[in-house]
Amino acid sequence: MTGVKMRRLLAGLGIFLLAGYASLVGFTQSPGLTVTSAVAQSGGQVPGNWSGNTSDAEFWRLVKKGVKGTVSIPDKKAGQLVQIDGDELRAFRNNRMANAGYLLLGMVLILVLFFIYRGRIRIEAGPDEAGRKIERFNALERFTHWLTASSFIILSLSGLNMLYGKLFLPAMIGKSAFATLTLWGKMTHNYIAWAFIIGIVMMFILWVKDNIPGKTDLQWLAVGGGLFTEGLHPPSKRFNAGQKLVFWSVILGGLIHIFTGLALLFPFEIQMFAGFFKIVNMFGFAYPTELSALQEVQYALIWHGVSTFVMLALIIGHIYIGTLGMEGAIDAVGDGMVDRNWAKEHHGMWVEEVENTAPAEAGQQPAE
Repeated sequence: MTGVKMRRLLAGLGIFLLAGYASLVGFTQSPGLTVTSAVAQSGGQVPGNWSGNTSDAEFWRLVKKGVKGTVSIPDKKAGQLVQIDGDELRAFRNNRMANAGYLLLGMVLILVLFFIYRGRIRIEAGPDEAGRKIERFNALERFTHWLTASSFIILSLSGLNMLYGKLFLPAMIGKSAFATLTLWGKMTHNYIAWAFIIGIVMMFILWVKDNIPGKTDLQWLAVGGGLFTEGLHPPSKRFNAGQKLVFWSVILGGLIHIFTGLALLFPFEIQMFAGFFKIVNMFGFAYPTELSALQEVQYALIWHGVSTFVMLALIIGHIYIGTLGMEGAIDAVGDGMVDRNWAKEHHGMWVEEVENTAPAEAGQQPAE
């Protein structure tokens, strides 16, 4: 009985080994169970090395080029299997864009040196002895200014936090508090953006007529607006050339912020860079014109961030001139009334227009 059991055991083991061998032969396509003769691996390029006969450089070139397939689900973006632009965007934000902060520090340094050289620009004739003032901005204009300015500051701070905050705030307030701060900052950014959009539109409607460049602006620029020379007051209308440059920079930068911001608020729905690049390329540039929806979002992030730094540098200079840099300037956006002597020195042509118009509106003849 023992011999019978042994023979059955050996027979079963043999059948098991034979079935296993047959399976391996079918899998390797080789009676010797080797893989060198396999023909299913692209002509033998892969066996023997994980990257086969393809070099690492060629392998990563294909990865960077991207792999896009097809999917049956509604979200067709899921068909993009590899997209290297995200890594390039991260590198750009963490290096070149982050280094743009030196632009802001450079502007502050320039203003410090200018203040040391020029000091505060005083009203040369002194405040008007009779206390006469001229309305520079009415209530609607002041509301527009502060709506745009305050929303821009909040947007800038919340945006800068997302770029620089991770470098030092977690160590100061803790990771959890930083995460909460950034979350609420992002939510604030999304909603305050609409106030900024309204402010830009109102600014353009209210002030575009007074910011059309003219001959007097060339004279103003030729002498640097008199900012570097005491006692020099070039002719200027309601807005001088410097203010017009700030105005058009804010309008242009604001439009870039608005369109790129909307593209970020509604990702994959608003796509504009492919069409824009086609127009730009007509002037000799070579920007890509075949962009995926994800690439559109990435370009929006880049343009949104870069334009922010340019606008911030200009606004820092604008804030300096309107506060510490020039006596009497802040009154224009405070109660809207400016000293008559200040207005005559910095906007003499505008003062003449205002004083000649006022008597006429009152039914009087202007003074000879």
